[in-house]
This record gives sequence, C-alpha cells and structure tokens, in this order.
Amino acid sequence: MTRARATTLGFGAILMWALLALLTDMSGAVPPFQLAAMTFGLGGLAGFALMRARGRSISVLRQAPKVWLLGVGGLFGYHFLYFTALQAAPPAEASLIAFLWPLLIVLGSALVTGEGLRLHHLAGALFGLAGAASLVLGTNLSLPDPAYLSGYLIAFAAAFVWAGYSVLSRTVATVPTDAVTGFCLVTSILAWGAHFIFETTAWPDTPMAWAAVIALGIGPVGLAFFLWDIGMKRGDMSLLGAASYLAPLLSTLILLAAGRTDPSVSLAFGCLAITLGALVSTAPNWVARRSDRH
Repeated sequence: MTRARATTLGFGAILMWALLALLTDMSGAVPPFQLAAMTFGLGGLAGFALMRARGRSISVLRQAPKVWLLGVGGLFGYHFLYFTALQAAPPAEASLIAFLWPLLIVLGSALVTGEGLRLHHLAGALFGLAGAASLVLGTNLSLPDPAYLSGYLIAFAAAFVWAGYSVLSRTVATVPTDAVTGFCLVTSILAWGAHFIFETTAWPDTPMAWAAVIALGIGPVGLAFFLWDIGMKRGDMSLLGAASYLAPLLSTLILLAAGRTDPSVSLAFGCLAITLGALVSTAPNWVARRSDRH
C-alpha cells in the first residue's frame, strides 16, 4: 500500500469521528462506559466478520504481549481516562485538554519516523488547537480552577495515551490491521467491567437510539479504528495528526445542521482557525503534487 493511499484511509477515520458527537447524542441516556462496551463489541464483531469474509484466519490475533498492551492500552486506556476526566473536571475544559493528542502526534511523529519536525504541520496543529478551544469553550474563557486539577491531569494523561498509541503503532507496522478486531473485543469486555463498577445500566429506549448505537459500532467506534491503524502505520503521521482537528470542526457543523447546536461567533472563529490549520498543514503537499505534474 502506498503512503498516499494509507494517508487517505487515515482521513477516513477522521471523517467518521466527525459523526461521533451526533450519534452519541442520538443514542440517548446510555452511560458512557456502557456505550463504549456496546459499540466496541459491535466494532470487534464487524471486524471479525470482515476477517472471515476475506478468508483471514483467527491466528492473526496471536500477537506478542507488547502488541496487545499497546492496542488495548490505547483503545481502553484512552476512553477510561477520558470518561474519568469528564467526571472529575468541567467537561468542556477536560475535553479540550484531552484534544491535545493531535498536537502530540505531530510532535511525536518526528521521533518515531525520523523525518524531523515539519513546521507547517506544527503550525497547522496549533491553529487547529486554537479552533478547537473556540468550539469547546466558546466565550467561557477563564483560568483553570485548581479544584479540578486531578481532572485536568487525567485528561492530559488521556491525550498522551492516545497520541502514544497512535505514534507507537508505527513501531509494530508489521502487525496486520486485522489485529484491531481483538483490541476492540477486549476493550469491550473491560468497558463492561468499568460499567458494572461505576454506572447503572440504561438501555437505548427508542429504535432511533438503537440505530445510533449500531451506527457508532460500525463507524466511529468500529471501522474508524481500523482505518486509523493503517494511516498511523503506513501514512503521513504528522499530516494526519494536524488534520485531526477537522473532526471537531465537522462534528460541530453536523450538529449545527441537525439543529442540535446554535451558530455563534466562537463557532465561526473555530471553523476559520481549523480550516486555516488544515490548509497550512496540507499546502506543501499540494504544491509538491502540482510540481510533479509539470
């Protein structure tokens, strides 16, 4: 698979994650760990079905312990820390801190790929972070409350876990992406455990809510992780990291189109900053392609 194709598939994951907020909202009052357990289970089953349809053996799941630690640690570890942070600190601020992971991927990619830190990707990620701050916090700008320090630190840890999982995936690039099937299924089991410890079970109460859960399991919490694995292992890691800020932008626009949020100045600024960041990140790539054609 070419680097360009792998990067394009990685973009597919970002596009799917743009649907995460809307589908989660549509799923109703299902507790977060329960929702993670249900959707990761569906994602793992979908991955297993695709494996069998392509004639792939279940032996692909026989991987070294470090591979399982990386995969399950990334998927379950991030979501456990993220949901915990949302309970220990204001959700908007915790979400923004957790969304430092695209910037961390840009920084970490220089260490793993040996390609050096590309300034246009770093600039694009910083523009994206500013835009994400505008989308998440709106006009409610204030200094962090020390009372929520533990929540902020947990959110920061979540960002490092997801960035670490993404960047270190390049070091196990020979592991087939089908292994993500196993990571999803184990994450589902662990999420069920967290649910029974911390939450009270609440099932989707309408057909639309069930459809949203199924859609989550197939897309943003299913196929998206397989595409992300391909992008991180074989694509342009730093470009995908910088471009990941498109997810909250597209997510907000989708919520706006669905009538589940209202337009605002902070929304307009966030859209502008993230769009500018995406252009800055990808501009050298387009220039290079145009030069190759002439």
